[in-house]
Amino acid sequence: MPVHRSGTNRPAVAAALLAVLALLLTLPGAASAADKPARGSARMGMGVAAHDGVHGVPADPYATQTEGVDVSSHQGNVNWSALWTSGVKWAYVKATEGTYYKNPYFAQQYNGSYNIGMIRGAYHFATPDTSTGAAQADYFVNNGGGWSRDGKTLPGALDIEWNPYGSACYGKTQAGMVSWIRDFLARYKYRTGRDAVIYTATSWWKQCTGNYGGFASANPLWIARYSTTVGELPAGWTYYTMWQYTSSGPIVGDHNRFNGAYDRLQALAYG
Repeated sequence: MPVHRSGTNRPAVAAALLAVLALLLTLPGAASAADKPARGSARMGMGVAAHDGVHGVPADPYATQTEGVDVSSHQGNVNWSALWTSGVKWAYVKATEGTYYKNPYFAQQYNGSYNIGMIRGAYHFATPDTSTGAAQADYFVNNGGGWSRDGKTLPGALDIEWNPYGSACYGKTQAGMVSWIRDFLARYKYRTGRDAVIYTATSWWKQCTGNYGGFASANPLWIARYSTTVGELPAGWTYYTMWQYTSSGPIVGDHNRFNGAYDRLQALAYG
């Protein structure tokens, strides 16, 4: 009689492998890699609601506050005319992230806000675990983050907040984070002659810098807090220059208030 050799039961093997994979995905942290956003997709304030919550919106602004927005590739082509008509007078546009990403909508957003009449600036999303502060400052300046004394260009902003791709503090000690930020700020000033704006949230600043207060004398503070009041500020700063108060405002979502009348905004642009 002929000998019958048992072949591999491929459907059964495939089913077993899928079962093992499903079991692995139930383990803590197993799906974290799939949940991480794509590199380059980070934007200003994307971690604020998740970490600090949303606690309402502030009352109508004082006459001495000036409305602004911040945008990134997340918003695509922006309707600057509608924003201008609504009362928005200034904007910050994401230019870069790390040393590996440039906002593909930067020209439409940066030039569009300028052309409609806004005072605008550029911001850099920091990733302190990928390269030095100086290298990222150079990349930022070389790709839209420069400054000119034309009265319509704000100093560049360093967006330093929760790491959307991994551990909140990018694997750095508090002293290491302070050193990285100092490195970025010094290089930016060397390249442009201006002190960069620091965008951050108080809770992140406490956690990741130990509530360091040494930058307050030179660098304007842009605070992130989605609430009725700005709340506690990071150490050293006795007032804020800008406040990102919501990520769900009209037209683009991310709305801000400059803590001063329009002429003070102009003064910041002129340097």
